[in-house]
Amino acid sequence: MIGKLKGLVDSFGDDHVLIDCGGVCYEAHCSSRTLQALPRVGEAAVVFIETIVREDMIRLYGFSSEAEKAWFNLLMTVQGVGARVALAILSALSPSELSSAIALQDKAMIGRANGVGPKLAVRLVTELKGKVPATGAVDAGTLGLQAALGEGVAPSAISDAVSALTNLGYSSAQASAALARIVAREGDSVPTEKLIRLGLRELST
Repeated sequence: MIGKLKGLVDSFGDDHVLIDCGGVCYEAHCSSRTLQALPRVGEAAVVFIETIVREDMIRLYGFSSEAEKAWFNLLMTVQGVGARVALAILSALSPSELSSAIALQDKAMIGRANGVGPKLAVRLVTELKGKVPATGAVDAGTLGLQAALGEGVAPSAISDAVSALTNLGYSSAQASAALARIVAREGDSVPTEKLIRLGLRELST
């Protein structure tokens, strides 16, 4: 079983990369985010690999991080999500954004991915709630706040501040992460207006 490839980038396709490992080129299908993150042709690269074996094929899927690979496998535990849809989701959302979307039960955020309709978005946030991979790039404080927001038990001032920041163009992941850092410093009794002001300052740094 191949777990990781270390070699030189040989070439890119629309949805895959060829990695030259000592003269043998391996084709790995990747999300657009991974393809964009890889170095140029001829340069050294490390790609984390998930191998899927079926009766009629053996296919390698490549990822820029272990977190992305972990999410790929977790996404495919949901009915209706195969490798193609999982890669589409990972093309639309980074692992940290995906963690936030699941914690916040943000169906619209999940629905940004190609091939994910409203019903599948609901199934994803419902079935994956509380199943964020340990490698997910969300700290404990942020995840705790996101869970509270998703369950409707966060203080109203914090919920209102998250809403205000997202209305200003920030993602729910960015807003909740910034406010989690503020709450850790200031406590959870800060009024909404101050939270918004501090949040904007936090997000501008």
